[in-house]
Amino acid sequence: MITEDSVREVIDSARIEDVVGDFVNLRRRGNNYMGLCPFHNEKTPSFNVNPARNIYKCFGCGVGGDPVKFLMELEQLSFPDAIKWIAGKYNIQLEEKEVSQEVRQELQERESLLITNDFARSYFADQLYHTEEGKSIGLGYFKQRGFRKDTIETFGLGYASTQRDGLYKAATAAGHKEEQLEKLGLVRNRRDFFFDRVMFTIHNVAGKPIAFAGRILKQNVKAPKYVNSPETEIYHKSDVLYGMYQARQTVRKLDLVYMVEGYTDVISLYQNGIKNVVATSGTSLTGGQARLVKRFTENVTLLYDGDKAGIKAALRGVDVLLTNDLNVRVVVLPDGHDPDSYLQEVGITSFEAYLQDTTHDFLFFKADLLLEEAGDDVGKRTEAIRDVSSTLALVNDPLKRAGYLQQFSTRLGLDETLLVNLVNKAIGDRRKAQRKEQEREARRERRAGGGGNTSDGAHDDDWAGLREPGWAGDTDGSPEAPPAARQDFVAPATEAPALSAGHSFQERHLVELLVRHGHQWYDEEAGVTIAAYLTSNVADLLQSFDAPAFRDMVTAVTEQVRSGQTPAPSWYASQPDLTLRKLAVDAAVSPYTYSPNWKEMYGLHLSQKLPEDNHRLAAETFLYIFRMEKIERKARENAAKIVELEQEGKLDQLRTHLKVQMKLQQLRADLARELGTVVLHN
Repeated sequence: MITEDSVREVIDSARIEDVVGDFVNLRRRGNNYMGLCPFHNEKTPSFNVNPARNIYKCFGCGVGGDPVKFLMELEQLSFPDAIKWIAGKYNIQLEEKEVSQEVRQELQERESLLITNDFARSYFADQLYHTEEGKSIGLGYFKQRGFRKDTIETFGLGYASTQRDGLYKAATAAGHKEEQLEKLGLVRNRRDFFFDRVMFTIHNVAGKPIAFAGRILKQNVKAPKYVNSPETEIYHKSDVLYGMYQARQTVRKLDLVYMVEGYTDVISLYQNGIKNVVATSGTSLTGGQARLVKRFTENVTLLYDGDKAGIKAALRGVDVLLTNDLNVRVVVLPDGHDPDSYLQEVGITSFEAYLQDTTHDFLFFKADLLLEEAGDDVGKRTEAIRDVSSTLALVNDPLKRAGYLQQFSTRLGLDETLLVNLVNKAIGDRRKAQRKEQEREARRERRAGGGGNTSDGAHDDDWAGLREPGWAGDTDGSPEAPPAARQDFVAPATEAPALSAGHSFQERHLVELLVRHGHQWYDEEAGVTIAAYLTSNVADLLQSFDAPAFRDMVTAVTEQVRSGQTPAPSWYASQPDLTLRKLAVDAAVSPYTYSPNWKEMYGLHLSQKLPEDNHRLAAETFLYIFRMEKIERKARENAAKIVELEQEGKLDQLRTHLKVQMKLQQLRADLARELGTVVLHN
């Protein structure tokens, strides 16, 4: 395992402009660099590299982080592999150390499962190419489907023979443990689980084989058409999409993914040049799969078979895509065809033209389908409209939702106000259900934790790693958005406190800046608004807010900015939650005014512009002070912890907190230099 000192040396040595510059053409703009974002398709540069903070941030798709995270996200590297990549670039000699037996076993177990699965993949491929049974049955089937050898190798296809212990004997002879073969679902009671089937390898996004699916070729047998590997430490079906590893680069380049049902559909389309295609493998869509898609694109097109009953059943699974802010479109293939069969019938040119000509927005497609089925039946038509309203409520972007409402009111022949009320009721019902679920989850956590207060731990975790003040999206080192940036904003149950306590005064001022100036430009040339600048630089502090109402408002604005929308002042006042509307109105009206009499009657002139006329400086000054206050408080809390640990003689923990204190002091000093203030060290 790489030592902590070596990791720190690599992180300290890595310069963001050097690492990103190996993948992105950067041009200097002031103190920063700009370029086209490698994570989404764009024509105008919105990808910002900040050498002073050693971070990157895209104001188009919202990704951001440090050099290590950039490599992990772009190249799909693990953290150790990213560290090794940077070490090689800077010729840093890495030191490795022994880890605890427990940690070593955990790492070795996961790695050994991947190695065993890779052996199985190789075994199935060998059976396909080098046995008479495999060549005549397995390879014959794939050739009948029109799959070329390079395609078969790209997707790791193979064959499991009728021999019931072939894999077991080969794997154990090669040194693989029987218990691992059992855990991976490859063997049961020393007999192969997969036999007499063609095999499909399921990869993770890093290209590692994590599971298998076997398809039986015999007709009229009492056996399932497909059998799959069980869930394991390395395979969670709800987080995997078949073909995403092969499709990821094309999906990111084209900013679009086609989603089909079956393995062969993916392989056939990929071989014919439509490489941005993945499969749900016959399961309902999950939140994990939606989040996986969103790492590469926000645009999904579903390819449905022409069977109306099947389409209607499949509609229920699409809600999870909408709640994750994905743009969903639908293509319905001619009746009796799946993507593979229709492609084989008409050829790739006509197939691509069909995709272009018959793509429908999912919401309109669903409405038309339900209304057609309802016909003139008033009861069924009413239920269809309620169903469509509930689906519209899943659209988080208010501008997009408003556009849908306007078009749907005409399409459905309803007054727009009535439709708005139906959608607002659906939103309220959904948020109420979410609050209840959160309360139930909180009660379960309290019971599991012995009734302790969990908020303290969450507060401490928010500072774990002591990241330099930077952009949003990197609070925990994961490629997902920070926990505070929830996919669906849930309004707080209580109103904002009448009296400010702790840091809530500054938090209120942050909301006031967003309401009054958020829509104005911070850097017009770079396309960065005040809202984007402020929310991206406070996202890592959201969990340490003192006032929940202010935190929720900032969270809602953050979600809007990430979706590419900059809320206008009117957006805040139109929030469906009464508490947030009141907060927005209060923030929009300043209690302080500059009287014209001071200038006209008394000849008094201001030495600098009002914040209304100099919103960029106002935002920057506020941000420095706000972050300074948070760091100061954390330093005081940490200093008290140091005294406590010193008295208790807990030297290992004491050393950690002393290092934390040094980092906090450095952060204070850095911010103080920008503020032009003097900081007294404890």
